[in-house]
Amino acid sequence: MTATDKLSLMASINKAIDSLRPYLQADGGDITVLDVSDDMVVKVKFTGACISCPFSFHTLKAGIEQTLKKEIPQLKEVIAVE
Repeated sequence: MTATDKLSLMASINKAIDSLRPYLQADGGDITVLDVSDDMVVKVKFTGACISCPFSFHTLKAGIEQTLKKEIPQLKEVIAVE
């Protein structure tokens, strides 16, 4: 993936995340997109209340990952890192 392709992809990912951000912030949390790998895995970091939330994995897979895959079908997975 070229640097230009990566920048464009990151912009699309951040745009999709921005549509979800108000829901996370309403519960005192947030999310930061850290990177997208050449094999199309998105790395994110939860902040605030999302760090210790017992439902963060469900939010990640059923909410964030599904939304991103719907908007950007070539993505393979979204993972949370610390």
